[in-house]
Amino acid sequence: LPARPTQDHRHPADNQRGHPPKAFPMALRLASQRLTISGVTAMRRQFGETTFRAMSTAVASSAGSEMPSVKDVIIQLMFVDSSGARRKVPGYVGKNLWEVSEMHGIELGPATCGHESSKVHSDEWTEPLYGEGPGSGFDHVLLVGNGADTAKPRDGLEMRMLEHYWDEDEIFPESRLATQVTLTKEMDGMTVYVPDRIVDDIP
Repeated sequence: LPARPTQDHRHPADNQRGHPPKAFPMALRLASQRLTISGVTAMRRQFGETTFRAMSTAVASSAGSEMPSVKDVIIQLMFVDSSGARRKVPGYVGKNLWEVSEMHGIELGPATCGHESSKVHSDEWTEPLYGEGPGSGFDHVLLVGNGADTAKPRDGLEMRMLEHYWDEDEIFPESRLATQVTLTKEMDGMTVYVPDRIVDDIP
């Protein structure tokens, strides 16, 4: 039997509807290249050659920058309790001291903390954020050594909680509430003294 001719079931208008001619992808690439070149030319005219090169360098350096490794975000902290017992634990940059102590089972007492009440941008500018700040003062610690001075300065709300929960002779310049101390890379090796806990389980 003679072979049956293969039938073309495509609609005559398929080339216009969903099956572009073979030359179409090449034309699309050429049009895209022209648009890119014209866009670069417009940026050069608008910003100038020097600015354009600076922008290109910034984008290239950003694309080539490496993601931080685990080593870059982990620091070592030394907790010392009232008996003199020491315990070295890892902490994560960006977490606060209370979170780190909870992670490692170090008892600092309960903590209640709302949003930040303020944010220090420089010596001249402290931005008010109108948050609730600390709501209790059980989590009293003393910071000594590496990076202690990089902690956010103690504000009025934090000091008020310390004075409300602790006696005057128990508060020192190094006294902080653990919830208010966010870890920085400079705090690697910092010592955290934990004073005797005050009673916090009265029914």
